[in-house]
Amino acid sequence: MNQHLTLRTAALLTVPPLLWAGNAVIGRLVQGLVPPITLNFLRWLLAFALLLPAGGWVLRSGSGLWPNWKRFALLGLLGVGAYNALQYLALKTSTPLNVTLVAASTPVWMLGIGALFFGQRVTHRQLAGALLSIAGVLIVLGRGEWQVLLRVQLVPGDFYILLATASWAAYSWLLVRPGDPKAIRGDWAAFLMAQMVMGLGWSGLFAAGEWALTDPRIHWGWPLAAALIYVAVGPAIVAYRCWGVGVQRVGPSIAGFFSNLTPLFAALMSAAFLGELPHLYHAIAFALIVGGIVVSSRR
Repeated sequence: MNQHLTLRTAALLTVPPLLWAGNAVIGRLVQGLVPPITLNFLRWLLAFALLLPAGGWVLRSGSGLWPNWKRFALLGLLGVGAYNALQYLALKTSTPLNVTLVAASTPVWMLGIGALFFGQRVTHRQLAGALLSIAGVLIVLGRGEWQVLLRVQLVPGDFYILLATASWAAYSWLLVRPGDPKAIRGDWAAFLMAQMVMGLGWSGLFAAGEWALTDPRIHWGWPLAAALIYVAVGPAIVAYRCWGVGVQRVGPSIAGFFSNLTPLFAALMSAAFLGELPHLYHAIAFALIVGGIVVSSRR
């Protein structure tokens, strides 16, 4: 694993936050059309079908998946079954401001889990980068006014996104652990498919619980179909591919700082949809977030 951040890798790690920002917007828009946990299951079911021609060989008995099923079951639980289900659930029960604010703790979770469970040494540069990056996120969330942040009140949905963030941090660290069969690790479609097949079991189980414990309804139509296509192709397949490659190149600690670009992109998307021009605080926040990435990734 190379800890040196190149321009190409930085561009690769910028793609997932951009797609995740759109994912948050879509998750908010389709709240009345599909239950949140069911949305996660349908998303990955469609992604599985789309990726089957490219990575379906991993389902064969001799692929190496089944002897390592425990590892892929854990990856599938954290990355496919839990992370997005908790995020969609949080978007239903909490405000976008609160959800994004709590998710801004991703670099801290990356550093903490890496230090506690994976023997990663936390450097002063990484701590300084985390502070810079989070400061940039807070500026965006407060729209340049700290009084807005002081009025934030936590609700149960905020704890869902907190669990989702911790789950994503653990998932990212597991990506760089050795032990995957070379044939699977060398084929990105097969590697993601191996996680999906296990993750679909988890997400299906969670969706069944949602239908058993609540009174859910699905309103089929073109809006929901278009939303499912986006979240399956963009945030699921493309973002996971880019994130996996980026994490393997520079490590979870550095990659985690790029996740803080998500609220910045979300703010810009909201401004675009509302017809508002970007403000000065957007530029300041962008400089702080990028500064945090640069500081943390320098040797």
